Formats: sequence, C-alpha cells, structure tokens
Amino acid sequence: MTTPPTVSPAWLIAATATVLEGAGLAPEPARALADSLVDADAHGVASHGVMLVPMYVERLRAGSVSTAATAHVVRDDGGAAAVLDAGHALGQLTAVQAMGLAVEKAKRLGVGAVAVRGAFHFGRALPFAQLAAAQGCIGVAMANTRPLMPAPGGAEPVVGNNPVAVAAPGDPGLGVDMALSEAALGKIRIAAAEGRPIPETWATDADGVPTEDPAAALEGMLLPAGGAKGFGLALVVDVLAGVLSGGAFGTAVAPLYQDTAVPNDCAHFFLAIDVEHFVGREAFAAGMAQLAAGVLGSRPRPGADPVVLPGQRGAALAARAAAEGIVMDPSTLEGLQRAAAAVGVHLPRTDMEAIR
Repeated sequence: MTTPPTVSPAWLIAATATVLEGAGLAPEPARALADSLVDADAHGVASHGVMLVPMYVERLRAGSVSTAATAHVVRDDGGAAAVLDAGHALGQLTAVQAMGLAVEKAKRLGVGAVAVRGAFHFGRALPFAQLAAAQGCIGVAMANTRPLMPAPGGAEPVVGNNPVAVAAPGDPGLGVDMALSEAALGKIRIAAAEGRPIPETWATDADGVPTEDPAAALEGMLLPAGGAKGFGLALVVDVLAGVLSGGAFGTAVAPLYQDTAVPNDCAHFFLAIDVEHFVGREAFAAGMAQLAAGVLGSRPRPGADPVVLPGQRGAALAARAAAEGIVMDPSTLEGLQRAAAAVGVHLPRTDMEAIR
C-alpha cells in the first residue's frame, strides 16, 4: 500500500492561495480562505478542507460565488441585532465579518446576534465560534444546508444536515462542532465500498424506510441524530439562519455540487455572549475550570482512552500537523493541481520539507 503524502501546512496554504487568486480572489481574502481550508485539514476534517477547492473554483468561474470579501449590512440600528446580505461571497470570509460584528455588539450590550442571508458554504463552523471565545464571549455559529433529512415518519428530505458550533472561553475552553445527522454521508460511502451493512439509525432508502443497506441509503436520506430531537434542532437552525435573516431555508437552499452555476444561497447565524456582562470573566473562568475538571477527571470505561472535552482531539491533531505536516489524500492534491491548471497558475515549487 502506498503511503499517503505528508504536506507542510505552509506549502499547502501557499498553493491553495495561489489557485484562489488565479480564480479571481484578491491576495488577502485568498490567503484567509486558504488558511481556513488548511486549518480544517489540520484538525482532521478533510471534508471541509482543501478538497473543496475544485468546487469553489468552478463556482467562482461560473459566477455563482462572488469574489467580494465582505457582506452588505442590510439592517443594523445600533442595537444587539443585525442582518447582513453576503451576496454569495465565500462563507469563510463573511462569517469572520459577521461574528466580528456580533462580538462588537456583545461587548457593548452583553449579547450580539447577526443573521446572514445570500450566503455560501463556510466550512467548519467551530472556528467562527472560537473567534468570539478568544475575546471573552461564548460564541455560537450555525448554517442551514440543502435538505438531506426527512421529518420523523417522512419520505422526503425537508431539512438540511445543519451544522451548529459553540465555543466558550476558558483554560481549557469548550469547542463543540456538530452536524445534526446520526452519521456523515462519507461513512455510508465507505460502508458501501467495503460491502458491509450500516446501522439502520443512519439512513433511509428512497421511500423513507430505515435501511442497513448502504447502497440503498445513498439513494435515500440521512436520519437525524437522536430521531425527532435531532430533527427539531436542525429545523431550529433553519429558523435562526434562514427565516430570521429573510434568506433561503428548506428546499430553497441549493446543493453545493449539482449545478455549480446556481448560487448555494444558504444562510448563517452568529451569536456572541459576553461573559463579563453576566457572571464576570473571573467567575466564569473558575466555573469553566471546575466543569472541565469534573469531565476530565471522570473514570473511563474499561479499555477506553481517557475522557476528553469536545474539541480537544481536533486540537491535538492540529498541533501534530503543525509539527509533522498534514497527511493528505492523494486525490485532494490531484484536485488542487487540476484546479491550478484550470485557472492557469502553477503551484509553488515543492521540496522534501513540503511533500514527502
């Protein structure tokens, strides 16, 4: 078996930014987007990493994604709430703007909430929640996606596998990031390739009947985590991101991959809560430390690894990637090379420190 290539984060960021500039982005937003994508790979979330570049480039060239770096402020009366229209700009860029505005409001008023319509895929949700945590706020970030899950007992998709992330400041802090299906679509694809069944709580067939057949599941729908509870939470995301922003929700959100000339038109929601306006930073930090100690000090079951807090495994992977490089799927690097050729640029030269 061929060993997957290991790539230095610095080279991968430079290569990704080069391609994005070739697709029409200005240097600064291209670098910011590249940082975000490579950060996802470093944290072990390849589905939101550099593998997305060919699709992003195709959409930039087709015009369904804007090269603008900021969203337009639709409504902001100076209070705790605001609405932005992203104009189909890249989600990683407008999400930073939106959370920054939410934090600014929270610092003044205790709470800041910003809804974004006309948005595009923003990758991992957690980094945007962590922007708030880095400034002493609890941060919440979420987005709606095209419908992939049925209502309980339903036979057609009505709500997306919507991501929700929450980050809280502290040492250690808290970083929860989750989509709301029972299992990722990628896990079902792997089971189909390996010819093994899946738990029937993962997905349905095309008629909405829970199935253990991964091939039937790929023609059907994902099931929400926790059944009706997960469905309800996914629907809440559609309310907060889509309905509240005046943007798209439900079937109005377009797929990312089917027709890349059609805007994705998803919606985002960001919330910042300044702990200083509540219990105060010192008391909050003490409470978080006590809460974390209770979790980390709990006894693991026989044969299991020590208990960790949400976000700690990803952080450990990122630290290892910074020191040793990022192990990449060869197809992702091939896709990056094809995207470079499509926009007429050459990737930076490599050396033994960049790819091995």
